[in-house]
Amino acid sequence: MAMAAVQPAGGPRPAPIPAVAGIGLRAPHHAELLERRPAVGWVEVHSENYLSEPSFTVLEQVRARYPVSLHSVGLSLGSAEGIDRRHLADLTTLARRIEPGLVSEHLAWGAVDHDFLADLLPLPLTEESLDVVCRNVSEVQDALGRPILMENPSTYLQFRHSTIPEPEFLGALVARTGCGLICDINNVFVSATNHGWDAQQYLRALPAEAIGEFHLAGHSEADGDAAPLLLDTHDRRVSPQVWSLFENALAIIGRRPTLIEWDAAIPPLRVLQEEAALAGRRLAGNVGEARDAAFA
Repeated sequence: MAMAAVQPAGGPRPAPIPAVAGIGLRAPHHAELLERRPAVGWVEVHSENYLSEPSFTVLEQVRARYPVSLHSVGLSLGSAEGIDRRHLADLTTLARRIEPGLVSEHLAWGAVDHDFLADLLPLPLTEESLDVVCRNVSEVQDALGRPILMENPSTYLQFRHSTIPEPEFLGALVARTGCGLICDINNVFVSATNHGWDAQQYLRALPAEAIGEFHLAGHSEADGDAAPLLLDTHDRRVSPQVWSLFENALAIIGRRPTLIEWDAAIPPLRVLQEEAALAGRRLAGNVGEARDAAFA
């Protein structure tokens, strides 16, 4: 059953997301989070999982206890055919009822003729693509009445006819739409490794003032005899190399709300808390202590 569009009187007001570590909330952890109420700085959820009343009721209870960020995966903002208006309306209703601290999406596309694909797909980085993404982001922001954050992708191929480096593309998107950015550190590392980029140069090329959030996650390596191909699998702990790049990002960009993502082979909630604690120590400047804990 679709949600009613009316926000209850006395509903929640936006709770800012603090510059501390949070976790991605997934269904296996709903009950424990609500019953045990662990010390978690904030939670981020995939919007599409909470667009109906039963799941929304759970999110409403979580929102009463923790700051919440909505992270969408289905708007397909790189699609030339435009945005699914019904999907946008559902997201707008959810955002008005939950009043999240942040709303975000991806620099990607994943829908054709209203059929949603099972992945976030890359787009050629051209002036034409930039026009499309700017148009779609502006439409979403107008509907929500607020800026959103756009996340850099993890990619496994590059288009020959791309003409704009990815950080420059993201910077132009910010300048033209007023949106912000999620800097996904794992995605930077994965893409840089796959394409031979300099990850630190990538970080320095981003508009630091526009970055509203960091993401951290685990990745894996594809099987085969060819050159290593990293996959953004979100199914394990953050790697030592990504922790190191996160430390560099903090030095270059500064402290931001930082999320631990884990979407497959989901572990007990305590494991996410452990990873969030490692991120929190780095955010607090205790890098040596965090390294010792991570590599023990």
